[in-house]
Amino acid sequence: MATISDIGLAAAINILSAFFFFIVFAILRLQPFNDRVYFPKWYLRGLRSEPSRSGAFVKKFVNLDFRSYLRFLEWMPAALRMPEPELIDHAGLDSAVFLRIYLIGLKIFVPITLLAFSVLVPVNWTNDYLEKSHVVYSNIDKLSISNIPNGSKRFWTHILMAYVISFWTCYVLLKEYEIVAKMRLHFLASEQRRPDQFTVLVRNIPPDPDESISELVEHFFLVNHPDHYLTHQVVYNANKLSKLVKKKKDMQNWLDYNQLKFDRNPSSRPTRKTGFLGLCGDKVDSIDYYTSEIEKLSKEEAEERDRIKRTTKSIMPAAFVSFRTRWGAAVCAQTQQTRDPTVWLTDWAPEPRDVYWNNLSIPFVSLTFRRLVTSVAFFFLTFFFMIPILMVQSLANLEGIEKVVPFLKPLIEQKLIKSFIQGFLPGIALKLFLIFLPTILMLMSKFEGFIALSILERRSATRYYIFQLVNVFLGSIITGAAFEQLHTFIHQSANQIPRTVGVAIPMKATFFITYIMVDGWAGIAGEILRLKPLIIYHLKNFFLVKTEKDREEAMDPGSIGFDTSEPQIQLYFLLGLVYAVVTPFLLPFIVVFFGLAYLVYRHQIINVYNQEYESAAAFWPDVHGRIIYALVISQVLLFGLLGTKKAAQSTPLLITLPILTIAFHRYCKHRYEPAFVRYPLQEAMMKDTLERAKDPNFDLKGYLLNAYIHPVFKTEDDDDSATGDQEMESILVPTKRQSRRNTPVPSKYNGSSSPSLSEVVRELP
Repeated sequence: MATISDIGLAAAINILSAFFFFIVFAILRLQPFNDRVYFPKWYLRGLRSEPSRSGAFVKKFVNLDFRSYLRFLEWMPAALRMPEPELIDHAGLDSAVFLRIYLIGLKIFVPITLLAFSVLVPVNWTNDYLEKSHVVYSNIDKLSISNIPNGSKRFWTHILMAYVISFWTCYVLLKEYEIVAKMRLHFLASEQRRPDQFTVLVRNIPPDPDESISELVEHFFLVNHPDHYLTHQVVYNANKLSKLVKKKKDMQNWLDYNQLKFDRNPSSRPTRKTGFLGLCGDKVDSIDYYTSEIEKLSKEEAEERDRIKRTTKSIMPAAFVSFRTRWGAAVCAQTQQTRDPTVWLTDWAPEPRDVYWNNLSIPFVSLTFRRLVTSVAFFFLTFFFMIPILMVQSLANLEGIEKVVPFLKPLIEQKLIKSFIQGFLPGIALKLFLIFLPTILMLMSKFEGFIALSILERRSATRYYIFQLVNVFLGSIITGAAFEQLHTFIHQSANQIPRTVGVAIPMKATFFITYIMVDGWAGIAGEILRLKPLIIYHLKNFFLVKTEKDREEAMDPGSIGFDTSEPQIQLYFLLGLVYAVVTPFLLPFIVVFFGLAYLVYRHQIINVYNQEYESAAAFWPDVHGRIIYALVISQVLLFGLLGTKKAAQSTPLLITLPILTIAFHRYCKHRYEPAFVRYPLQEAMMKDTLERAKDPNFDLKGYLLNAYIHPVFKTEDDDDSATGDQEMESILVPTKRQSRRNTPVPSKYNGSSSPSLSEVVRELP
């Protein structure tokens, strides 16, 4: 079991690691040839020039101004200097609200830490219960609730603190929910025109033997939304074409690399083997090989494009339908379209950057089955991950293992080795086990069939949070308790096991402290170094970059990664709220994490990350809900812990806390969440009226015409893209369906330029 000296060694290692990362970052960011790695956002916006384009040759690569190295920490105040309104304009509302999650952590835990160290630590320390007991403990545990004797009146202090912490947390959450809701509504009201504000996604369109999908969509909306329907784009299954385009691009990169290699050394033609990964098979000329492959793929790509245009099987029963006004789109997106609630399903369309096109080709009827399969797979993934958790806990609790394998005791008992293993190794081991988990969870979300990147990330974040709650938190406590009290578990009666586990729960704080330092201190400091993107950029820049567009693709920093970052934050909320009353010694480590992470991610959002999409903080209800769940879990665990401590008179008072917290959550859900899932018709009408007054002649139809074309069709020239879209939209013909009597005359417009029904009526003789 880790002691204060073990924690001190781990803290020293992680502080030195973090400081080393900051020093290396401060040096690397000053070098001109790294400028695009550490400030890519400004380059992508055209607001920063290349520092290596002028001056002496050496100055193009190395910063020779030694005075700048003395200000190596100037990035910290610079990261805090930009005000929030300017940050929203610069990075978007999603990024600004993401940073507020760290601020909430500071608002909640800084006062709680000060109060806990003023009240709870003295109450816990001035006891000798653990010294007289027969359980394994460390000097850190003497600062926890475990050092309070069973049935002691001092538990009233912990109950009072639980109420104070709960009410303070709810107060902060209430104020923050109100602020973020206002920020979202203001952002939507002041935002510039976007295609998704006028567009809904229609799915599960019922088949019709007499009309194509495009004709059917136009007919339906001309009849049912006659004054607001404007245009539509049917959804094509272009997944095969996307793979061909991607493969062709990869081949082009290899061709560019080999061509540059040959240009640098014309005396030797590059070669490769034709077999698996170029490791086996016949040796051929690389340039000729990739040129031939590109020609072959270009032919296949052209054939696939032609097939999509010719066959109706490529058209999915879904469409993006755009309206003349935001009001018309809001009415359609938020209402049921027919008597049958299973067809003509409408919802807000994601913004074009947010669409995950691969999943639009998935039949709607298969989504339920896919989600069932994914839920079962996630259950087994969570269950079987207990095995590595058990391995990590075996490292964190060597005293229990020594009783089973005593021959390792001489090696383990060496002070430096023991401190390193218990204070540092468990945290890094758990971090390594979790490396591939986000990728697996994202693949699961994609398999489920969600059609927006933002929804995919939120879904993955939810699963990541559940996984960490079950495995990292509860799994570590349960398995760790068994290891710590291994001898007691074996030799005591079954009815005493709950008491031993109850005592062991606060003792797991030492393990979580080591994890916080590895993941939350050194890990966050490593985030700002961007070592992996740095290496990849320079490799691409050296081997592949030929044009400015190639260079922009090489330095593309991507987005924050909400699916991994947000669940990580939520784990710290959970740990802080659970151990605030139980083991307050953990709280300063939480505070350091939130402060450091806020500083680092503010810098990254300003200078590095370029958000792929803008959801206007649609993720905030999930953030609020997970903090509430963490608060309820902390209350329930404290209730169970005090039950094992025989605090029968005081424990019942804790029953009301979860009830009050859940009632508070329901109030917030009904009061503020509608602002995140619906678009008020009043706001839509105000925005439409204001826009018509400012720009009455704006060509909205032209603006929306190609907004939701699949990206693979946008790889052609603009003129070709427009032509191709017109070719793929069939011209309407007189219908054979009796229900078409509702439409006065056959439409003479194609599916991308339909008039309202009133316009058609006016054209009648």
